[in-house]
Amino acid sequence: MFMNNKLDFEQLYALAGSTFTPGTPVNDRDLFAGRIDQLRKVSDAVTQVGYHAVLFGDRGVGKTSLSNVMSAMQIAGRTLSTCKVTCDAGDNFESLWRKAFQELSVYTIEPGFGFGQADRMGTTSLEFNLPDKSSPNDIKRLLASISSASDILIIFDEFDRITTKSVTGLMADTIKTLSDAAIKATILIVGVAESVDSLIENHASVERALVQVALPRMSKNEIGQIIDKGLTRLSMKIQAKSRLELISLSQGLPYVTHLLGLHVSRAAIDEERLEIKEQDLDKGIKNALEQWQQSVKAVHYKAVLSSQPGNIFQQVLLACAMAETDDFGYFTATSVKSPLKAGSGKDYDIPSFANHLKEFSELKRGEIIERVGQTRRFRYRFVSPLMRPYIVMKGFSDGLLSREDLSLS
Repeated sequence: MFMNNKLDFEQLYALAGSTFTPGTPVNDRDLFAGRIDQLRKVSDAVTQVGYHAVLFGDRGVGKTSLSNVMSAMQIAGRTLSTCKVTCDAGDNFESLWRKAFQELSVYTIEPGFGFGQADRMGTTSLEFNLPDKSSPNDIKRLLASISSASDILIIFDEFDRITTKSVTGLMADTIKTLSDAAIKATILIVGVAESVDSLIENHASVERALVQVALPRMSKNEIGQIIDKGLTRLSMKIQAKSRLELISLSQGLPYVTHLLGLHVSRAAIDEERLEIKEQDLDKGIKNALEQWQQSVKAVHYKAVLSSQPGNIFQQVLLACAMAETDDFGYFTATSVKSPLKAGSGKDYDIPSFANHLKEFSELKRGEIIERVGQTRRFRYRFVSPLMRPYIVMKGFSDGLLSREDLSLS
């Protein structure tokens, strides 16, 4: 894209909004980055009769974007019919499958009327064949009726919104029934969870039929791919240092990458430049903070609010966001000590801020952090994974962090 007048930059500004999309999951395969291992595991489940899959992970790691790409997935040499169902809290077993069968149709042949008239091909939705009170066997029968013509992939997204155990139980029974009957239909369950057990509870009998696909935070290389693909589409480039800062600030969450990518690229476009510079990152961070989810902003405000002069709630919370974590996102009081010293310039001992950590886990400070374990062995973790990058960016915007500190986040 060659910029030769102001109108071109106005068009580029609009294009940035459809390239970096924090408000909606990625639907464009060309803009989707990484997750090759996870895509391969689901593909393997589809190609092996009797297997189904569960995709699980934290909020913000891109589960819905991945399921969107899967819904358009093609298996070499095979016909694949896919449908995607977004689960609602009020759904029951029948309503979930009715949604699915609205998108799955069967071919019909209607004889022609009159002598010499050709038969007419048509389609009919399977939802009309679904009984009002359905069982796993009813689902098996309907899927078997179309699986001879095409492999089937049915995606149930946001499955964690289903809290009725009878529904999760029936879904588990359906998976087992389809697996035992070797029906060429694959169910993919997607939801927020730390393990499969929290999505499908007390149904160990289906475990042998499930391919368990954990979706961790993205690697720095995968986050870099999101940035590079987006900027390539916009015919823009970014200074190497600013690119590294964007990767660091994203903390493995593609939502944050898209949010920052949108505002940082638009900051440069506003200046009618195709290269993103350091000042664009500063402006982009400020604009991203304004657009951040209100629930995150409100909890942060409640957590650091204090009328006591010289309080260090904001500094301690920022140190928590900068603390080193384990594979599950937990940190310890000891890991808070070093970033607190770096941010405040004072060497606080653990008893000086231990009560701050305790209060962050209580209702009066918004329960921004969860605390597990026993005295002297407590571990802490932010309840929302989106809170850590917000706190770091706000700390930078408020002057509590330097540009050099960003590389440590």
